Amino acid sequence: MSILGTRVVRTEDPRFLTSGGRYAADLGLEGAVHAVFVRSTTAHGVIESIDIDEALEAPGVLGVFLAGDLETAPISNPDSEHQARPAIASERVRYAGEVIAVVVAETYAQGLDAAELIWAEIEPLDAVPTIEAGLQDDVLLFPERGTNINSRHDDEALDFSGCEVVVEADIVNSRMNGSPIETRVAAAAWAGDQLTCWTSTQGAHPAKNQICRVLGLEHENVHVITTDVGGSFGSRAGPGPEECVLGALAKIVQRPVVWAETRTENLMAMGHARSQNNWVKLGGTSDGTLTHFQLDIVQEAGAYPEASSFLPYFTRIMTTGVYDIANASTSWRTVATTTPPLRAFRGAGRPEATATLERAIDLLATEIGLDPADIRRRNMLRPEQFPFTTPMGQVYDSGEYARALDQALEAADYESLRQAQAAARTSGASTMIGIGIASYVEITAPNPTPAQSESGRVVLEADGTITAYTGSTPYGQGHETTWAMIVSDRMGVPMDKVTVVWGDTDKIASSNITGGSRSVQLAGSAMADATDRLIDAAKDLAASSLEAAPEDIVFDRVGGVFHVAGTPGVAVDWPTVATSNPGLEAISQFGQNGATFPFGTHVAVVEVDTETGGVKLVRMVTVDDAGTLINPLIAEGQVHGGLAAGVSQALFEEVVYDEFGNLVTSNFGDYALPAASEFPSFEVTLTETPTPLNPLGAKGIGEAGSIGATPAVQNAVIDALSHVGVRHIDMPLTPSKVWSAYANATAG
Repeated sequence: MSILGTRVVRTEDPRFLTSGGRYAADLGLEGAVHAVFVRSTTAHGVIESIDIDEALEAPGVLGVFLAGDLETAPISNPDSEHQARPAIASERVRYAGEVIAVVVAETYAQGLDAAELIWAEIEPLDAVPTIEAGLQDDVLLFPERGTNINSRHDDEALDFSGCEVVVEADIVNSRMNGSPIETRVAAAAWAGDQLTCWTSTQGAHPAKNQICRVLGLEHENVHVITTDVGGSFGSRAGPGPEECVLGALAKIVQRPVVWAETRTENLMAMGHARSQNNWVKLGGTSDGTLTHFQLDIVQEAGAYPEASSFLPYFTRIMTTGVYDIANASTSWRTVATTTPPLRAFRGAGRPEATATLERAIDLLATEIGLDPADIRRRNMLRPEQFPFTTPMGQVYDSGEYARALDQALEAADYESLRQAQAAARTSGASTMIGIGIASYVEITAPNPTPAQSESGRVVLEADGTITAYTGSTPYGQGHETTWAMIVSDRMGVPMDKVTVVWGDTDKIASSNITGGSRSVQLAGSAMADATDRLIDAAKDLAASSLEAAPEDIVFDRVGGVFHVAGTPGVAVDWPTVATSNPGLEAISQFGQNGATFPFGTHVAVVEVDTETGGVKLVRMVTVDDAGTLINPLIAEGQVHGGLAAGVSQALFEEVVYDEFGNLVTSNFGDYALPAASEFPSFEVTLTETPTPLNPLGAKGIGEAGSIGATPAVQNAVIDALSHVGVRHIDMPLTPSKVWSAYANATAG
């Protein structure tokens, strides 16, 4: 029996729960000193002078460095040279929290004290703290460009004149923070002409490429090690200014330099996510058939165009979701504001697409008096239509969308919920019941090009154990367990005989970031392919031991032995093969011919207190399909995490700036994150529709929860108040917003 598809408990968990992980803050480098970054308290202004004299004389200070003291290239490298992000600002600051100086001191406390002694004269300019302010172009972040619009794409507008029913809406995806439990931590040390950097990141080689480019170093002189990572969700896709300059600082002071970000720094400067305003227009027939969909996206970029350059692209390509909508048009603009550059967050553009589409469908269903479930089922793509090319040019590989919808409705007991809702509305009670549905499809392992492939290397050690080297970088996904399962299943060895190695550029030839829900289908397939290659290579050695021709050798996966066809009684196992050729290895670089498209339906049930506006999520019922599942237990955990993120976006999270560009939500007292008590027990069902694009049949699962949950919860809250005429409430659905919507609808 194959171990694949079984609920194997994560093998890495005992290490985390007993001895603990090894994070960048745990390195204990001998002689290490500490970097403290000095940040602008002005959101927008011209730097006139920075006085560091007093800080240089402070106890324990080894140096205070400004932009001119370090030879660094820009952090970002956009098409427009005017928008390059400096490692340290030298002439102008463009957001509160931008680095303007760095102190290196013997202790962290001494560095903090010295940083307080630095005085910066900054001539303030008007802030541009919102998308709306950026679009006005009254104040320009880059005056030489003449506009705050960084990029745009314009589709031709659709003609809705033939539609029998049309709805329009403005949909807001608020600015959020990734908030990993571990803030950014990094260290750098030199040994001769070799720089070693330790960093908590999503990919060692991408981090190395960035560090080499910023510091002007040759790749052979830089070694990057990824430590255990305490969460990321997309925010650690690449190193920021702080991580990149540590190597330069270590070179100057001739000591290892470490840096650990505070929580306020994390909220202020790591980079936020979402922050997309969409105008949507949806048209169709009076029976609920959808025919036209138009979307205009305005994506906030922050001060410098980084992730914002691709986020609206991913929103655009998923515009029509799981539905057969013949006519679709999507345009976008990205706009600069005096806020930190946007970064990716769980889903990166795809949640925004689903949130917009699923709200529009509910609006149209309400307009024509059709049940939200019925309008979705009526318009879903059918299994026989796959592979299906969407109006945006994406080729969906496989899917059974209506099945997922019906399974979710059955699991939720949808009809009974509607009856309970009707009873609550006629009872005179102040607590209303809302039911929200969201059906989604997302793209995983996107942009499948050679650059988006992943590596795997499997080595047979002298003692017969296996070392598996992967290009993927885990930060909670359970790669140690999953890759060991794949190798164990193919080689017929126990999982505890497989050691998984990742995140070290000296040990792994290549790697990409772990992101876009790509790991199992690319890195997992690379591991499977490398294992198969190792088995083929071992057949020659086994043939010699068995005195047979290689083509006559059969490998028994169950027993993990080689034997001559027809004579299984005489066999050679892996330790025997290892004695004749220790270190036998095989390598694979796997890239699949196209992206995959997992899908599902989420049903949220809420109770809304009309007297206070308070919302309680009482049920979250989900059906998610990510192709063939290697480990359903880990997949469920991924869904749970995604659901928590999606619910949190809908109800709680929002980064807020004041009119001067100052961050209001600078700590967890002001930035709302939910506690475990805010969530019900999630009711998760996983189905399997394999993809033909990789040998495992796997699709991605890590972001599914955050894509479906957000609009399901938003739809549920609005549904609870729809009987009094409430049609839309922007996220996050705070008590004040919900109460105001109800009060306005029932006034007079």
